[in-house]
Amino acid sequence: MRLSWIKLAGFKSFADLVAFQLPGQRVGVVGPNGCGKSNIIDAVRWVLGESKASELRGESMQDVIFSGSATRKPAGRCSVELVFDNSDHRITGSFGQYTEIAVKRVLTRDGTSSYFINGQVVRRRDVQDIFLGTGLGPRAYAIIGQGTISRIIESRPEELRVLLEEAAGVSKYKERRRETENRLHGTRENLLRVNDILRELNGQLDKLEQQAAVAQQYRQLQEQLESSQHGLWLLRLQEAQARQARIASDAAQAVNALEAQTAQLRAAEAELETLRQAQYAASDALNAAQAELYAAQAQVARLEAEIRFVVEARDRALRSQGELQAQQAQWLARRQDAVRDAEAAVAEMAESELLQAEAEARVIEQAEQIPALEARLNDAQMQAAEQRARAAAAQQRLHGEAERQRTLGQQAQQIEQRIQRLQAERRAVQRPDGARLADLQQQQARLGAERDEAQARLHALQEQLPELQDARQQRQAEAQQAASDLASTTARLHALKALQDKVMTEGRIQPWLARHGLDSLARLWTRIHVEPGWESALEAALRERLAALEVRALDAMAGFAADPPPAKLTFYAAPQAAVPLPAVPGQQPLAALLRHVDPGLRAVLDDWLAGVFTADSLAQAMQRRGELPVGTMLVTREGHAVARHSVSLYAADSEQAGMLARQQEIENLERQAKAQQLLADDARNGALQAEALWTQTQEQAAAEGRRLQALTQQFHGVQVEWLKLQQQDQESAARAGRLDTDLAELGAQGEELAAAQAECEARFEQLDMELAQLQQDQADLDSLALREQAQLGDARARLRALEQQQAEAAYAIRSLQQRQTDAQRMADTAQQQMAELATRLQAAGEELGRLSDQTARAGLQDALAAQEAAQERLAARRAEHDEVAARLRALEETRLRLERDAEPLRAAITARQLEEQEARLQGEQFRQMLAEAGVDVEQLAARLPTGAQPDQLNRDTQRLQREIAALGAVNLAALDELGQARERKAFLDAQLADLEQASATLEDAIRKIDAETREQLRQTFEQVNGHFGRMFPQLFGGGAARLIMTGDEILDAGVQVMAQPPGKRNSTIHLLSGGEKALTAIALVFGIFHLNPAPFCLLDEVDAPLDDANTERYASLVKAMSGATQFLFISHNKIAMEMAEQLVGVTMQEQGVSRIVAVDMDTAARLAEAAA
Repeated sequence: MRLSWIKLAGFKSFADLVAFQLPGQRVGVVGPNGCGKSNIIDAVRWVLGESKASELRGESMQDVIFSGSATRKPAGRCSVELVFDNSDHRITGSFGQYTEIAVKRVLTRDGTSSYFINGQVVRRRDVQDIFLGTGLGPRAYAIIGQGTISRIIESRPEELRVLLEEAAGVSKYKERRRETENRLHGTRENLLRVNDILRELNGQLDKLEQQAAVAQQYRQLQEQLESSQHGLWLLRLQEAQARQARIASDAAQAVNALEAQTAQLRAAEAELETLRQAQYAASDALNAAQAELYAAQAQVARLEAEIRFVVEARDRALRSQGELQAQQAQWLARRQDAVRDAEAAVAEMAESELLQAEAEARVIEQAEQIPALEARLNDAQMQAAEQRARAAAAQQRLHGEAERQRTLGQQAQQIEQRIQRLQAERRAVQRPDGARLADLQQQQARLGAERDEAQARLHALQEQLPELQDARQQRQAEAQQAASDLASTTARLHALKALQDKVMTEGRIQPWLARHGLDSLARLWTRIHVEPGWESALEAALRERLAALEVRALDAMAGFAADPPPAKLTFYAAPQAAVPLPAVPGQQPLAALLRHVDPGLRAVLDDWLAGVFTADSLAQAMQRRGELPVGTMLVTREGHAVARHSVSLYAADSEQAGMLARQQEIENLERQAKAQQLLADDARNGALQAEALWTQTQEQAAAEGRRLQALTQQFHGVQVEWLKLQQQDQESAARAGRLDTDLAELGAQGEELAAAQAECEARFEQLDMELAQLQQDQADLDSLALREQAQLGDARARLRALEQQQAEAAYAIRSLQQRQTDAQRMADTAQQQMAELATRLQAAGEELGRLSDQTARAGLQDALAAQEAAQERLAARRAEHDEVAARLRALEETRLRLERDAEPLRAAITARQLEEQEARLQGEQFRQMLAEAGVDVEQLAARLPTGAQPDQLNRDTQRLQREIAALGAVNLAALDELGQARERKAFLDAQLADLEQASATLEDAIRKIDAETREQLRQTFEQVNGHFGRMFPQLFGGGAARLIMTGDEILDAGVQVMAQPPGKRNSTIHLLSGGEKALTAIALVFGIFHLNPAPFCLLDEVDAPLDDANTERYASLVKAMSGATQFLFISHNKIAMEMAEQLVGVTMQEQGVSRIVAVDMDTAARLAEAAA
């Protein structure tokens, strides 16, 4: 196999399509620096599968696409194609039948990378597979780029082992082991899946047995629950009917008692109104006297405050004078102390400067001694280190020779045993039927897809069931709760409406209104709304006006004087424009709390509520009553009214009491009832839908479970059979090919062992003597280094002590300088403070002379006399007011007592009416529930046990609901599923046994592969070591080199290179020069080529560090090896160019774009001779 063509398009600097042929065995690539020669090496590495951008001298994989130039746009894609001549069929596998193989890779800007073999799209893995064991690959030893030589020779032992593995051809063993491990992994995964299925199935069996028992229990509990609920509803219905009749009788008795109490209250209110007028007059007189007293008291307080101010100001001025004089004395003492401290700092600073100069001189003297001591120590340490390295290298070489002596004797015997074993195994290899394998694979794919779909559907349904059960129970509970809430709201709404209608239609004034045609007019309380919580306050302020009637003209109401109404009645007419309420600072008008009132009605209410303000509580109103203007009052949330000189406690004193609050509650309940009706309908519909969805999902889950079980049984049966046949087929084919190759390779491996043993014994004796001498020299040099290190340590310690003394003296000088500066600053500050204090003392004396209180004391006597006269007049007015207030309080207490006695009666009437309505609606609710359940009430009543109690039935119902809820989701198809699960378990037990047997077989195969790989690597190491040892003297003209294993286990041990050019005794490869390292690496690579020659080899300026003599030896070696290997090399050396059969020139006439010029050297030579 050889490389015949390279084609590049858009790759790095090759912007255009470039194709050049490689007809000979030695092709040289030449050109100036930077023209793109190395891009050809990168292209070959890239098309062979390199995926790391840094290996291609880029930051990202898109960097390999032509990025444009001054005259060209960037390319959108790049491609590289290698064409191989495979006429010798060295490439095997599915493409081994072709005599020409084209490998191509294409990359686009969006990151899409594609591989092609003979135009067929393949994977990157497929490209790498066809070159396994040939030495070709993105990072194989056959492609040596710039810097690769130095990397090879300076690689870690673990990295060099990769080259050895490629040379040994064990990459195919490793690939075979990896495939076997994959099959083992797949078998173990199948084993785990079968075990998981069995564990799951065992759990399902236990679960299904439990579910079958639960399903039977569920049916029994459900029947008991329905019977208990129906009986409970019937008893609740009977209770509601009895309670409704009892409440109606109690309400009639309460109405009669309330009418008698109301008559007594009206008489007390008439007398109370007369006394209120008298109290208003007395309050006005008292307020006037109080105002005179306030004015006199204010004058007295002003004069007394003026006198106190003058006295306090004189005291402050005297205290300030004393404090300023004391501060002046303190600053004088501070100034004197600061002057003395500055003088002392100057003297101490002179002494510290002398000490610093002496310490600095001693530091310089000691520092001059350090460099000589350090130089002596470095020389001693370098000599000891070099000697230690030489001894270690000798020790390592000695161990290597001993190990080689031990292993050489074993290898010949192992080779013969291996040949016999492989021949026996080759005869036993047989392959199964391929047609059956393909059929089973198709069945497995189809059944697996159907099973996964069924499993997903069943899992989704099973996850839904608990949620649907919870949702079903929740919807039923929500529906019952919504119906109960609606019934309660509706009952209270009907009761309030009935009470409101009764108040409007009954009473003494209703016949009078009907007689005059006024009964159709709307009452005021139906048209106004107030902020919640202030209904009682508005009723207390408006009183009988709350039931006022709106008319168009108030003048027409004068005609009713001849036929007056039997009770108080107010008429009003809405004006055209409203008059703004007068604002009182700090008070909130009650009218401001009204809501949704039309402008005309607003004007009427502003007039009636003028002077009525709000207070949150009675205590707050009592506290603020002194701030009220005359004729105004505060009203609380509870309806209590507070004026400047009176307090009226609110109580419901008529049948109209609470009508405003009831009206607002009726409106709120109507809105609430509509919302609850919608919620109840939604909840009932939701419960029905949840029930239907739960039943449907249960049936779907049962059907899907049966289908999944059948599919799983079919899938596992096909899978187990396919796995068995697949493993047998793969193992048979791979084993037969491996055995044939191994038998051919083992034939030639035993011939070199005898000569190697003799050489090994001679080298071992020589190394033993060298090691003894090196160890003695090392001990002497170590002692010398320790003595020099001790002397240097003493000198450095003395230097550090002197430097510390010098630093302490410098710090003392800086501290004294700062001390002097601080003292001088303090003296200046003290002088400034003394001058400022003198100025402030003079100003304080002037202020003390201006203060006097004689004028204020004279006016105070006149103000005290005026205050005493005002107090006498106020006492007289208060006595008159208190007498009227006492009579008013007594009569008010009588009225309040009557109101308090009437309020419980009204509350009892309202409560009874609400209870009656609620009982009636509850009865209707239970009757409707029984009808919806399809229960015959008469038959149910006959079946109901004698003496049955609702509480007991309710407890039974709750107990049954808890027992049903405790059961959770119930699988009604559990019995059928139980039998199917048992059949499936028997089938899976048989599959488990088959998979365990297959796993044991694969593990045994991996152990055999490891043993064969270990043997192949050991033999290859010895052969490569021998070739390397012979190739090294050819390139260097003498010397010796070898490879050493760094570990005991060859499968993971590293490889170390030991090389000694002629006349040198280097202990490590790192001590070689650049040219020597390059020749050593070339010898190693070419030594590997002798063992396993790659089809072609790419060399990128590997001769750069070589001189002419070494380059000639390098060129001669390449010529000798080109018979079996094709070489493509890049070079600037004329000697290397001379060995080329063809030269490929790379130019860059257009900046940034590379082009190719190819010349056949033989043809060119003939043309030159003919021209001559």
